[in-house]
Amino acid sequence: MRTIIRAFFRLLRLVLTPFMLLSEKLSTPKAISRPPEQQAAVDEATAKLALYQFRACPFCIKVRKEMARLGLNIELRDAQHDPKHREALLAGGGNVKVPCLLITNDQGEEQWMYETDEIKGWLNQQFG
Repeated sequence: MRTIIRAFFRLLRLVLTPFMLLSEKLSTPKAISRPPEQQAAVDEATAKLALYQFRACPFCIKVRKEMARLGLNIELRDAQHDPKHREALLAGGGNVKVPCLLITNDQGEEQWMYETDEIKGWLNQQFG
């Protein structure tokens, strides 16, 4: 019975994934416009950030849309299909849960932020 249920949900994910990705593509907002020097400063600040995500996760899609709206170039790390990123997420954050924003400060200290609304709020506070 458990095998049938798992197979059902895998099939459901397989069918829904293209629709979710298409929906994201069609509904992603335009980036806010900044002067070139201000955008360069934002790009420099976002170089120390990385988002661990699954491509079709609805919560990850929300964060990616917010990143697009704010015009942020944050590295995306696929924790679903890349074992190296999955292991880094587990080792650093202690949990394979997405979305997870890795924030590295100037001293090299890492902070792992897991909740969608918390990530979106932090991004808005820093770059909005």
